[in-house]
Parts: sequence; structure tokens; C-alpha cells
Amino acid sequence: MFLVQYSGLNQLPFDPANNNEPLQFGSTSGPLVTEGLIENGGESSKKRKRTNAPSADNSRTLNVDSTAMTLPMSDPTAWATAMNNLGMAPLGIAGQPILPDFDPALGMMTGIPPITPMMPGLGIVPPPIPPDMPVVKEIIHCKSCTLFPPNPNLPPPATRERPPGCKTVFVGGLPENGTEPIIVEVFEQCGEIIAIRKSKKNFCHIRFAEEYMVDKALYLSGYRIRLGSSTDKKDTGRLHVDFAQARDDLYEWECKQRMLAREERHRRRMEEERLRPPSPPPVVHYSDHECSIVAEKLKDDSKFSEAVQTLLTWIERGEVNRRSANNFYSMIQSANSHVRRLVNEKAAHEKDMEEAKEKFKQALSGILIQFEQIVAVYHSASKQKAWDHFTKAQRKNISVWCKQAEEIRNIHNDELMGIRREEEMEMSDDEIEETTETKETEESALVSQAEALKEENDSLRWQLDAYRNEVELLKQEQGKAHREDDPNKEQQLKLLQQALQGMQQHLLKVQEEYKRKEAELEKIKDDKLQVEKMLENLKEKESCASRLCASSQDSDYPLEKTLNSCPIKSEREALLVGIISTFLHVHPFGASIEYICSYLHRLDNKICTSDVECLMSRLQHTFKQEMTGVGASLEKRWKFCGFEGLKLT
Repeated sequence: MFLVQYSGLNQLPFDPANNNEPLQFGSTSGPLVTEGLIENGGESSKKRKRTNAPSADNSRTLNVDSTAMTLPMSDPTAWATAMNNLGMAPLGIAGQPILPDFDPALGMMTGIPPITPMMPGLGIVPPPIPPDMPVVKEIIHCKSCTLFPPNPNLPPPATRERPPGCKTVFVGGLPENGTEPIIVEVFEQCGEIIAIRKSKKNFCHIRFAEEYMVDKALYLSGYRIRLGSSTDKKDTGRLHVDFAQARDDLYEWECKQRMLAREERHRRRMEEERLRPPSPPPVVHYSDHECSIVAEKLKDDSKFSEAVQTLLTWIERGEVNRRSANNFYSMIQSANSHVRRLVNEKAAHEKDMEEAKEKFKQALSGILIQFEQIVAVYHSASKQKAWDHFTKAQRKNISVWCKQAEEIRNIHNDELMGIRREEEMEMSDDEIEETTETKETEESALVSQAEALKEENDSLRWQLDAYRNEVELLKQEQGKAHREDDPNKEQQLKLLQQALQGMQQHLLKVQEEYKRKEAELEKIKDDKLQVEKMLENLKEKESCASRLCASSQDSDYPLEKTLNSCPIKSEREALLVGIISTFLHVHPFGASIEYICSYLHRLDNKICTSDVECLMSRLQHTFKQEMTGVGASLEKRWKFCGFEGLKLT
């Protein structure tokens, strides 16, 4: 067994996961010092050292500038020797080498990773191992002990559930003679150790500086440890490494979680502040200088909205007083001057909208004309003289295209008719609104006049009561007063009586005017009711006219001509045509008039055979009469030809 001897167990000064520099390989000129054990049956093994000279065949060494540690070389007989030293039979199939594909020139096995995460001096987190890649644990040599890997065929050692923020491991199965320096020597390879609590019962707890170091320590679970070269039972043991729950770990983890929660809250608060709409700019306080600036801004169209907001804020704050009233009135007047501009802008936008609507309507009508032309092309191609020259596939495509074009044409036609209908409704609504608005304004004016007259009447009545009270008081004083004051009292009484008579006359006039206004108001209310009834009648007539327009929208002739030229004169005849068409469509070879009437008599006994025959004869493109049979079996049969008649019309 060939081993490389290193001094020390400290970590490498670089991180192999992030280091891209090539490793320095070289041969040593000095002797190679190795350790081994030879065990024969039940005899005790003896420790010995030997010095081998380097050979060109199978002795090459790896020089790494590091502190003291022990790294095994992959010898073909290393695994078997380790198993013999532990008193276990080497596992393998008879006739096959245990370590195949060994390349002595490289000092490693092909197909098996030569460097394990637990190599002394590699301070990295063990990378995830693919499930299809074999994991081989190698022998680990320390200064005062040796670790032998477990049987690879055995299942991995069981572990408990990992506590949150775990940095502490439980290590059991320690040798009885194991000391704390030996434990530090073994587990210091996994990372920085903060504390060790060793028990007298061959177990201890180790707390590391970081969480990832616990994963590296778990890698040693299942290894057999031997102190020195002794085979005494007190110097050997099987390590069992598992997660341990510690209050310090949980406290640090909770502190970290609280810190992360604070950072998350801070991040969300910053995000909310970033997405919050900006606050409106502060409005300056009122002064004569600021008032002049705002007045100039009110005259500018581009700065009008900002200046109006400032003016509104000043008025709401109560900055208007007797000294500043003129300034505020001039600013309000400037704001009022923009009303005409806004009305003109609105009218311009409405004009643009109407022009856009007109352009859209014209474009839509042009599209409809083109659709009509395309449908006419399909219909002409479907006629007999051109239809017979097309193949079956071409006919199918033409019929499909024709159907699609007709559907699209109908959709656009409905859209255009809807636009026209909306325009007509808007025009009628505008007229109705104008009439109602004029009536409402007149009515509101009369109501306001009546209310003003009521208030004036009440005030005059109150004044009359006041004068009456004064007259009564004067009469009482007159009886008590002396005769010397009689001429003055009589004059005052005369004046008061004249004033009272004038007030009474004015009151009578006001009452008459009030009654006249009330009569006019009643008359206007009656007129309003009549107008509303007329509007309802007009709406009903408009709805009837719209229905008639919808029923005759496919025809371009006036309503009177369509009624005179239409072969179907009533809704009953239309129902009969639909029922007869359905009946004859089920009988492709035709049916006699008696057969048809017998079917119709089941629905209505009042149907006459002559009326049915007359109706069918009027519809030449829908029904046709043919003679079938020979001799005595000769009879007239009616057939449905609506599909051919549709193409002809």
C-alpha cells in the first residue's frame, strides 16, 4: 500500500472550486515513508516502517504546497489491504480484480473520482454526486489516527431530520481512549470548530462555524477509526455522525430569519415608495408678487391648468379678503375667458370625430360593394353553362368561398345598417331633447317667478301685520294723551291709514298676479303631458318603421312597390310556405296536392286546397309542378325547387 505523507491538517490557501490554475505534479527524489499493517489470521499485527526507492514503474508521488496532512494514493491493493487490517474479507467477484482499470502512470483509477470532498485541506462544500456515478470513500490518514471507509455495498447511515440552522453535530462511536485533540484533528478538516463538548460515554457534540461544514462532517459517518497502529478494542470504534439540536443554532437561525424579514419588509417598502404616484407640488402662499405671476400664467394656455389649481387652493384657504378681492376677481375673469377656447376645442374634436365616422362609413360601403361584386362572380360561376366545366374539387372550393363571402358581406351590411340606425336615433333623440329642454326651461322660469311672488306676498303680509300693531298702539296712546297733541296724532293716523290702504292694494295686485301665474303653470303642465303622449306615439311609430325597414333591408324599392309585388301577402301564407317547403324537402320525388293538404289539415282544418295550390303556383322559383306516371297512373306532383330558384334569382 503506497501512501503520500503530509504534515498537518489545515485547509488549503485556495478554493479548488474557484481555482483555475493547474495543479503542480512532480516526482520526489527522497524516500517515501508509508505506514501499513500486516495481519495473518489471529496473530497480532505489528507496526513497521520501510523505505522504498522511487521507481519508474509504479512509484510516483504528488507534491502539493500545503501544511501537514495525509492523502492516500490509489493502489490496486489498497482496498484489500484495508479490509484485511480491519479483519474483514475483501469483497469482489472471483477471477476479477477489485480495482479495475488502474493506471499506474497517473496514480488514480479511471472512472472513479480520485479526489473526495473530505480530502484533508479542501475547505469546500461537497458537490452533489450524480446518482449513476459510483461514490468510493477512501482511507483517511491523520497524525494520530487512521479512518477506514465503510463497506460501499451497505446502505448509507440513517440520520435524523435536520433542525433549522443546524451547525452542531453529534459524534458517537468514539474509541474509549480517544481524546479531544484527536477529535479536533479528525473534524478540523471539515471546517472551523467553535466548541466541543465531550462526554465520558464515547460521544461528543461539535459546533462548527458555518452550516455547510455539518454536511462535510456527515461524510465521515460510518468510518472506522483506529488510534495509531494499535488493534486494541479501546483504540478502535465506528463513527456515527448525525445532526444535533442546539439552542444557540436555533437562536442564530431565528435572528437570521428576522434579519431577512426586516430586509424583505424594507425592500417592499422601498418598492411601494418607488411605485407610489408622486405628490402634487406644494402651492405657494398668497402674496401680491405671486398673484401677478399666477395672473400671467392664467393668460397662457399651456400653464392654465397649473395656475387654476393654485387659484383654487388660495380661494379654499380663505385668502380672499376686502384688500385682495379685486385681484381675485381679475384672476377669475381670466379663467372665465378660457371657456370659449375650450368650447371651440371641443367643437373641433367633435368635427374631427364626425369626419372620421364619415370616412369609416364610406370605406365600409366601398368594401360592401366589392363584396357584392365577388358574390356576383361566385353566383355567375355557379350557373349551369360555367359550372359543368369545373372539376368536383373546384366546385367545392367555389361553393365554400361563396358561402364565406356571403357571411362576411351580411356581417358588414348589418354593421353599416346599425351605424345608420344609430345616427337616425341620435337625430331623433336630439330633437326630442331640444323640445323637452325648452319646455323644462319655460316651466322652471314660471316656477321661479311663482316662488318669488310667494315670498313677496309673505313679506307684504308681515309688513301689514306690523303696521296694524303700530296702529293699535297709537290708538291706545291717543286715549291717554292730552288734547294738545290731537292735530299731530290725527295726521299720523291719516298717514298710517293711507300707507295701510296702499299696502292692501299692492297685496291684492300681488295675489291676482299669483293666481294668474298659477293658472299659466297648470296650463303648461297640461301641455307637457300632451307633448309626452305625442312623444310616446312618435317612439312607437319609429319602432314600427324600424321593424319594417329591417324586414325590407335587402330590397332597394319603396315599401308600397314591395307590398304590391310580393307573392306572399300575409304572415299565414309565409308559415304555409315554410311548412310546405319542409314537407316537400323530405319527399324529393314530389307529392300530390291532396297529399300535401292532408298533411296541412292535421295542423289546421280551415286550410283550403285551392288556396294552397294558388299560393304554390305564385311561387314559381320555390315550387314546380311535374307530371309523373304513364297512362292511368298519370298524376300531377309538386316538387321543392327553392335551392335552384335561389341561384336563378
